Amino acid sequence: MTAIANATKERLEAGALVVGMGLRLARTADIGKLAAVSDQDFLFIDLEHSALSLETAAEISAAALDTGCTPLVRASSHAAFHISRPLDGGAQGIVVPHVETAAEARAVVDAALFPPRGHRSVAGGAPQLGYAAVPMAEATEMLNAQTLVVVMLESPTAIENADAIAAVDGVDALLIGTNDLCAEMGRPGDYMHDDVVAAYEQTVAACRKHGKHAGMGGIYDERAERYIAMGVRMVLGGSDVGYLMAGAKARSAFLRGLV
Repeated sequence: MTAIANATKERLEAGALVVGMGLRLARTADIGKLAAVSDQDFLFIDLEHSALSLETAAEISAAALDTGCTPLVRASSHAAFHISRPLDGGAQGIVVPHVETAAEARAVVDAALFPPRGHRSVAGGAPQLGYAAVPMAEATEMLNAQTLVVVMLESPTAIENADAIAAVDGVDALLIGTNDLCAEMGRPGDYMHDDVVAAYEQTVAACRKHGKHAGMGGIYDERAERYIAMGVRMVLGGSDVGYLMAGAKARSAFLRGLV
């Protein structure tokens, strides 16, 4: 018995670029298949900035496991049960927002991973194991290996502590929430400001030093190229809201142009 492979984690470890789709509107299990066939590496199921329920997030996650598109859930808080319950429901990774210190990152790992790497409580019948009855020692080892732990850096304090955060065992990726970072810097929307560029440079360097992966959210146009060239490899490419609006506007413009 083996756990369902976390394709996003494997691609990151191989040095590949991974691209994900944020979910705020989607409510049905078919979104995982739609994402997979549109060449998305992961779903970013957002419980911080949406009305999605944990139950819906679990249904989407469990269905996505068979598509090859990795279900990740952004937790709504740092509370341990907001981290562990989405993983119990089928997510192959957790994204925790507003992490500012190594101690906070360590608490995330404790909630996301089973002993001896963390202190997550053990539940049976994991979707990631095909609901099979697996001996506890094997199950926890396999699930730990396939769980992607991502912390979000969204303030100047977090960037200052990037090196210490990246050094925490069990953290896989540091993802900059660029919109919140810009807002906290007093430069909303100024993605290419020197201070923002420096923040990315510092975070990418910390990730390289400690063997972690640098990520980016909030930049969805050609400006992303600079940070990808820097070494960012985990990219949130947009959301269902943005894709729906862009597609709907383009279709309306096309049809009205036929008159």
